[in-house]
This record gives sequence, C-alpha cells and structure tokens, in this order.
Amino acid sequence: MDSSLAQIADRVRAAAADRALLRLRGSGSKDFYGESLQGELLDLSGLNGISSYEPTELVVTVRAATPVAELEAVLAEKGQCLAFEPPRFGGAATCGGMVAAGLSGPARASAGAVRDYVLGLVLLNGRGELLTFGGQVIKNVAGYDVSRLMVGALGTLGVLTEISLKVLPAAVAEATLMCVGIGQQAALDLLNRWGGLPLPLNASCWVHDDSLSPARDCLFVRLRGAVAAVEAACPRMLSDLQALGGAASRMDKVQAGADWDACRDQSLPFFHAPAPDLGLWRLSLPQTAPALDLPYAQLIEWNGGQRWLWAPLTAQGPLRQATAALGGTAALFRAPPMASPQAIERFSPLSGPLAQIHQRLKAEFDPAGIFNRGRMYPDL
Repeated sequence: MDSSLAQIADRVRAAAADRALLRLRGSGSKDFYGESLQGELLDLSGLNGISSYEPTELVVTVRAATPVAELEAVLAEKGQCLAFEPPRFGGAATCGGMVAAGLSGPARASAGAVRDYVLGLVLLNGRGELLTFGGQVIKNVAGYDVSRLMVGALGTLGVLTEISLKVLPAAVAEATLMCVGIGQQAALDLLNRWGGLPLPLNASCWVHDDSLSPARDCLFVRLRGAVAAVEAACPRMLSDLQALGGAASRMDKVQAGADWDACRDQSLPFFHAPAPDLGLWRLSLPQTAPALDLPYAQLIEWNGGQRWLWAPLTAQGPLRQATAALGGTAALFRAPPMASPQAIERFSPLSGPLAQIHQRLKAEFDPAGIFNRGRMYPDL
C-alpha cells in the first residue's frame, strides 16, 4: 500500500471509530449531483495514474483520481476508446467519479453503460479494509458481481481506489446526419424503426433548437462502424428523414464532432439554465415510450431512453407520475442554485424491498455510515 492510500485508510479507520462523516472527492466535478454533501472532505486526488494498460487485451487499470480526459488521451494513441463516452464536465471528471456516478454519454443506447465495461475494482470499505473484486478479464465473476454494484452508488459504499475497464477500438468511420423540422413523436418513431434494422446507428439527439431562426425541431443521428456500412446507410437514412418532410443533410465531421462532445459534456446551449428557478430533470424511460405532453422544452438522447428538461421543483409530482406510468423514473439532475437541499428528493423514492436492499448493503460495506451520508438518499 503506497503512502497516499495508507493515509486515506488511516483516515477512514479514525472516522469509523469516531463515527465522523466523510465526504469523498476526486475533483469535485459532480458535487452538484445527488442529495446533500455532508462530512469532512476526504481528498482522493493523490490516487492518480494508470496502473497498467494492455492494448492487445483491451484492458486498462487506472487509479480512481485519474482524469477521464487523461485516460482517453492514452487510449487514443492506440486507436482505442471508452465506448460509453462518460461526461467529462470541462475535463475535470475522474475515473472514480465516472464509476461512482454511473453516467454515460450519447453512445449509451448502442455501446452500453459504464457498468458494462467495469471488469474489477479495489475498494476501501468503512472498516478501512482494502477489498478486491473482479479482475482484468470478462469471465471472472463467481457469485455476486460486486464491482458493478459500485457503479452509480455515489461513493456511499466505500472509496474506489483502482478500477479495471474494458476498452474498445475506435470506430473506423463516422457520419452525422441532421434533419431540421422533424417533430418529437415522428423522430422517436423513426429511431425505433431504425433500431430494428441492421444500421450502424450509434447515437441520437432530438432538440428544439432556439438558435435557429425561426426556432425549429432538430434530430441528429450519428453512425459509426466500418466504412462500407456507414456509407451504405447514409443515403437510406437521409431518404427516410426527407420522407417525413424534414430538411436533411450530412454534417461536416469537425463541426459534428464538436457538437457531440458538447452534448456529452452538457455544454450545449440547451444545458444552460433558462431561468434561475428551474432545475434540470433527467427522465429515464423505455426507448419505445411516446412523446411526453409536457409544457417544457426537451432534449432527447438514447433513441428516446433519456430525456432532459428544465422545470421548477413544483413539477416533481406530474413528472414522476408521467414517467412512472410509462415504466420510467425522473431525477432532479441539477437543482436551482438557491434551492434548499431538503426541498425535494433528487431521485425517485425507492420501494420498500429496494430500500431494504440499499440499507443492508450500506450496513455491510459501511457499518458506521461514514461515507457520503445522504448523497444518494437522505437516510443512506
């Protein structure tokens, strides 16, 4: 155990003995996400660097505070990538935070989520014990897959110190198609129809673009794969878009790349709060769910599976009822700046059985309840 990790383990053991709360932080890029931030800061920035990288095996192991941008730069040198495109939030996001938050980017619907790429990890639990789960190959799981359990746990179960990830070769060819003037339901219907066809559809984004004059509904789709597959699909998909009455075209690759990066990192104009009293809501729905009749502008990703909108806190009832009726959930992703931490639950409430599972896991991994108390749910 190196000195940085030893100091962190000592701090955890002392906190457990005193039942003092600790707030885990790599870079702080996602401090806005989740419920309240409680406890003394436990700085994890010293857990930095790539431990091992085997390009021929498509596996990389990184320490938790390694910036995602730094890891991606190393992978790019070998023509490889993180296929799930985690948001980098200005370049500060770390690999530990990436796993703890469980957030994926535009390619989520086709490439999979963060949890699909976690092969193993090392965890410091609430007793100050260093535990290793999984490994560096795909077929390494016997019993419970604890590594993936940590994805999206927001650091409530322990300190992630090292993570092994599956990486993939970068796509050989890429193209982005844009269609102006296609309504939300028509776009969703078309995306679902394309989803049943052998097309290299990698990502999609539908949004009402206020930057156009006049403002118009726009659909963007990204194709990735072999050159022949991408080039064969473009004319067919452009024809389908034009058949719906939209003005469809193929975008310049450089501009399209910048736009997808902005979508991934939530720096598109849509993600700038239109008013100080509005919060950014994230709706998770089945891809086949219809367009929602809501009085708020939306940005839709993942072929309909992820929908963003700005709405006041008072909209939580209608939003959660509408999404629950379709088999989905609604979460307050970014709260208004002046909102009280107790004003609203950020995530949809857990059912009784699920709440018990969360409580039992917390008791097993963090018996003194010192890690990120209240970050996911007020009582966890």
